Amino acid sequence: MPSLKDLKNRIDSVKSTRKITKAMQMVAAAKLRRAQEAAEMARPYAERMEAVLGNLAAGAKDSATAPLLLRGTGKEEVHLLIVATAERGLCGGFNSNIVKLARQHIQRLLGEGKTVKIVTVGKKGREQLRRDRRDLLIDHIDLSDVKRVGYDNAAEIADNVLSRFNAGEFDVATVFYGAFENVITQRPTAQQIIPAQVEGEVDPASALYDYEPEEEAILADLLPRSVATQIFRALLENAASEQGARMTAMDNATRNAGEMIDKLTIEYNRSRQAAITTELIEIIAGAEAL
Repeated sequence: MPSLKDLKNRIDSVKSTRKITKAMQMVAAAKLRRAQEAAEMARPYAERMEAVLGNLAAGAKDSATAPLLLRGTGKEEVHLLIVATAERGLCGGFNSNIVKLARQHIQRLLGEGKTVKIVTVGKKGREQLRRDRRDLLIDHIDLSDVKRVGYDNAAEIADNVLSRFNAGEFDVATVFYGAFENVITQRPTAQQIIPAQVEGEVDPASALYDYEPEEEAILADLLPRSVATQIFRALLENAASEQGARMTAMDNATRNAGEMIDKLTIEYNRSRQAAITTELIEIIAGAEAL
């Protein structure tokens, strides 16, 4: 049974921990607002970019002169996975959920006899994947010194990926990130960015436009920007998801610390009362003996 001093030290230690988790929760809440606004503002631009590319690609995808980023290499043998996670921990299962989705994707591709290459963005994802997929890691982008993610960071990653694609190092590229839904929910997402996926119906109004230059020339300029845009969107979604997950995790930690303090306080009071009772019994017994 722990002594009164041990219980007192433990209560003080948990109180100090609760102060830290409460402070981290408040910091995450402040950062979440800015990150959420940035992620929500980027969504319309990215969706509109996809719509424009869809209209342009409708008549050019099957053409032999279509850009390589649109029609692909014609093979799906080598896959590049861009696993974007946070640089820091203490955000619940946010990082682990993204890595788990990536591992499932890796397992499926390897089972089909495909070749997998991994580029990590964020230290936590790299640390987890190094445990069992070290041989598949080919590069790491460090954003630990970046205070706020910008388009320049996404463009740098996109240039890295595009240079590898132009060199023939892979056929398909997929980015993994956590899509922000709300403070409670961050959904692990896998999105193929090379070759570009054209989804949805073509806008009938696009038939009213004549493009100058031709669709292929416009696509050759827009597709690299689209890759950077999708990566930028993934980074912004990740930033908002990380702060939301950290806010929730620290709130739970603060609550748990409070419950632990209450239990330890009750145990301390009971032990103290038992010690006092024992001392009184000893005093009374000594007095009677005299």
